[in-house]
Amino acid sequence: MNTLKAVTGKALLCFLIFTVITGLLYPAVVTGISKTLFPYQAGGSLFEAGGKTYSALLGQEYKEMDHMWGRIMNVDTGSMTDDEGNPLMYGWASNKTPAGEELESLIAERVERIREAHPDQAGEPIPVDLVTCSGSGLDPEISVAAAEYQIGRLAEHTGRSEEEIGEIIDKYTTGRFLGVFGEARVNVLKVNLALDGVLED
Repeated sequence: MNTLKAVTGKALLCFLIFTVITGLLYPAVVTGISKTLFPYQAGGSLFEAGGKTYSALLGQEYKEMDHMWGRIMNVDTGSMTDDEGNPLMYGWASNKTPAGEELESLIAERVERIREAHPDQAGEPIPVDLVTCSGSGLDPEISVAAAEYQIGRLAEHTGRSEEEIGEIIDKYTTGRFLGVFGEARVNVLKVNLALDGVLED
């Protein structure tokens, strides 16, 4: 019985020690380091434009001809509300199989819409990220190819030159991590805020 009590006591002590280390000390240290070294990223990549606060990590849905279009978004604003009754938005992956007819039909509809909006790109392949969803359903970025595909439409509907649009795209393009990993990508939200004149372009 004494042996059982001793073993149980040691187990509980180990449990408490590791709870404090992994549940309190480690998160506190990592959070402190990240806020010190990477305050912008640790704070949710928030920035202000036009008197509003945005996160560069969350995609925004744009369908207007004078705005850049991002990835297809799966969002719901009617199922959940906060304590004051205001609607909350959340996104999710499409969960549709590539082998299914439903996904094939959706992509065909998206391709048709893209083609109609970009007659200047007739015959050119559509970048895949313009007609498919991301894993999160809220991807804030698209490939450089997808951004450049839209330059003609944006120039026509914003009154800016294609060179101006290209410069804005370049400004809000993030290169490969360490110059090697991943692909260059364009933040759609920042490009559109710049096109609206509320973010420095």
